[in-house]
Amino acid sequence: MMKNIELMSEAKAWVKRKNGPDEVVRIVPDPEDGTPVLRYEIYTAFDANPDYLGRILFDKQGYWIYDGEILSVTEQEQVAKFIINYVEGV
Repeated sequence: MMKNIELMSEAKAWVKRKNGPDEVVRIVPDPEDGTPVLRYEIYTAFDANPDYLGRILFDKQGYWIYDGEILSVTEQEQVAKFIINYVEGV
């Protein structure tokens, strides 16, 4: 059974980039439209005009898929693990 995903508001995550300098990305939950899929848009974090890096979608079983062309598989895994393991600060 998959742990509940608790990232329900915007968060920032550190990503070790394969090609280029490591960076902080901004992860923004995409509003639900009644589908049983959690979606998260990914952007650069500190740019005045942030670059869109794609999105990650999770199904009810916790499987995820990346929808985009910018992040490598390793980078995608880092973002997905951040979302899955996210715990709201106390």
